[in-house]
Amino acid sequence: MREDLLYFIWKHNKLPTENLRTGNGEPIQVKALGTQNSLAGPDFFNAKVEIDGQLWAGNVEMHIKSSDWYVHHHETDENYNNVILHVVWEDDIAVFRKDGSQIPALEVKHYVSGKLLEGYRNLMDNSRINFINCEKDLRSVDSFLVENWLHRLYIERLEHKSELIFNLLQSSKNDWEAVLFILLAKNFGSKVNGQYFLDRARRLDFSIVRKTVNEPLQLEALLFGQFGLLNVEECSDSYFLQLQKEYNYLVHKFDLNEPSSKPDFFGLRPMNFPTVRVSQLVNLYLKNHNLFSRLMELNPLESIYQMFEIGAGKYWEDHYTFGKASKKSTKKLSKKFIDLVVINTLVPIKFCYAKHTGRDWNDELISLMSQLGGEDNSIIKNFDKMGPKTQNALESQAKLELYTNYCVKNKCMQCVIGAQLLNRNT
Repeated sequence: MREDLLYFIWKHNKLPTENLRTGNGEPIQVKALGTQNSLAGPDFFNAKVEIDGQLWAGNVEMHIKSSDWYVHHHETDENYNNVILHVVWEDDIAVFRKDGSQIPALEVKHYVSGKLLEGYRNLMDNSRINFINCEKDLRSVDSFLVENWLHRLYIERLEHKSELIFNLLQSSKNDWEAVLFILLAKNFGSKVNGQYFLDRARRLDFSIVRKTVNEPLQLEALLFGQFGLLNVEECSDSYFLQLQKEYNYLVHKFDLNEPSSKPDFFGLRPMNFPTVRVSQLVNLYLKNHNLFSRLMELNPLESIYQMFEIGAGKYWEDHYTFGKASKKSTKKLSKKFIDLVVINTLVPIKFCYAKHTGRDWNDELISLMSQLGGEDNSIIKNFDKMGPKTQNALESQAKLELYTNYCVKNKCMQCVIGAQLLNRNT
């Protein structure tokens, strides 16, 4: 038994309309269910309940046991002074407000239908599933309902991603260009080195990037050095030595904090080596000054692809690491990589910038995500086995949000799909 079943029962009006009584035997009539609260405080705001002929307006709190009121220390919290009804599965103890008055309790276990409980147990029975609770029933849910839910989930995912962005914005004193640089660095680090690149980019004062962006060798030296790629022993390569010399000059000039660790190469395909990715990041900034402003102005996907039509520097045409020649190849950003930049950096930062400036770009961003192909990973593959097949990046991102923050946490009653499945069987 979980509290979210109590939320479902109350929100979807699954209690009988007659013969409800408090633990003290007083008749109850629910006039208005109120609005569910997803933040701190009582579970439902602005409810209206008639108890023993007296109409009360206020909040409703829910617990598995009424004694949980004291476990959660609500008796000392001013936010719970206006609770008019305590909805519980088991009324095991009387509960009192801070002023000493008793809060009426509604014990619901005697009023909930056996059919609803059976449907809930079947949905939450993890022993019969391999991936998610509703995997056997997902195909039967109305496609229009699923589509709308996925759109809402994608906005939730953007909200979660915006937490990092607004934290970065605060620490950079509202420097959007600096925030973009940090996010791009994380993106260019990919899964293996993303966190390392993020940490290094956060430690680098972006004003130094601005000062070196018109000097290609200095910008290369700055980023290769700050991302731990010049910590190579016994390399006599002339290009490497030139970068190292320039970097040592920048370290003294700007009092740079030097890295004590290096990014990983192990397990990476050569095109994803951090040396190649840093060179591509350098060329992105050499090609595009005021990158943030330009990206905020871009709408058509094709114009975004054009902006990111870059490769690594000339040295890297026949190298993947310093001092070791390889077969010559042009190392341009692939369409798949640019799509990931759009998904993980461009759209989230545009979402945050729109919120910051009071604009509504949601439709534009949803349209942009709908033009990108869906991501290919084990989670999306499992969803596709159940159907329908993921059509675009918006759906794949929404499904990742669904899996991570609902399915894995068994929050089926807070999921539109889970609620629909339980609703139609009760």
